[in-house]
Amino acid sequence: MSDAQSLWAVGSGRCELRTEALRAVGAHDVLVETAYSAVSKGTERLVLEGRVPASQFAAMAGPHMGGAFPFPVKYGYCVTGRVVAGALPVGTAVFCLHPHQDRFVVESSAVVPHDVPLERAVLAANVETALNAVWDSGAGPGDRAVVVGGGVVGCLVAWILGRLPGSEVVLVDVLPERAAVAEALGVGFALPDAAPVDADVVVHASATEAGARGALAAAGVEATVVELSWFGDRSVALPLGEAFHSRRLTLRSSQVGQIPPSRRPRWSYRRRLCKALELCADPILDVLFTSACAFEDLPLHLPQVVTGSGLCHRVHYGSSIS
Repeated sequence: MSDAQSLWAVGSGRCELRTEALRAVGAHDVLVETAYSAVSKGTERLVLEGRVPASQFAAMAGPHMGGAFPFPVKYGYCVTGRVVAGALPVGTAVFCLHPHQDRFVVESSAVVPHDVPLERAVLAANVETALNAVWDSGAGPGDRAVVVGGGVVGCLVAWILGRLPGSEVVLVDVLPERAAVAEALGVGFALPDAAPVDADVVVHASATEAGARGALAAAGVEATVVELSWFGDRSVALPLGEAFHSRRLTLRSSQVGQIPPSRRPRWSYRRRLCKALELCADPILDVLFTSACAFEDLPLHLPQVVTGSGLCHRVHYGSSIS
């Protein structure tokens, strides 16, 4: 138990497993044996391709990241497992914002105990991002909302918005097969050419220029458009002429690293993560898992996963079941 295996990005499109020594378990630490992790496709693709801008190296550093951008770097933040030693009872199920690694030692305050099925709890970080975006949008009961981009985070935003009483939510994506996912999540679906207009709130999560343009087109007068995509080192051209000014649109970014000002006096990062885990209790979210692999096979699969059209890719460790 003194060594661990972890995933490292070592060059553009290349990753490998490395062995590293674990530090001793201190009085306030826990040793966690990982059961599952998940790939956060958008961010992990940019990391794997070396496309994190130098200006954002500090902002994008994960809580337990190893190495440094661009390479070699140990990255990721969707891990769930059980405590096997330390300051919490042995067997406690916990979530941690930790890179892909089969076991690790962290302070007990860095993990969140939970009673969600371990295989679904890996969604917690993405749920946290989606919850933050909904807060940033200002959406309320009865609003017409459009979410452009049916990846994992976009689907989760649509699902949360759809739980607001009286809301009318449409998920927009280029893939027709996302219609079945939207139906399972209890929201509407449209291809880009049939996207609604005159929405009260629009959230863009496709990480494409065409999607960003579509998000602006879907917004009604005085509406808020939330840009949830992160384009890394890419520049994006938006139609800020045309009717953008006459419709008095608000365009704002949303990033999980900051809690929205309206909630900052009352919400800590831990409270937000605990709420995200609570939301993960809904079994309907299992529809977001579309592929899986064993941890030892992750270096082979990750380059294809981050560029593929699937939703959440789950990684299983040891005796866990995919």
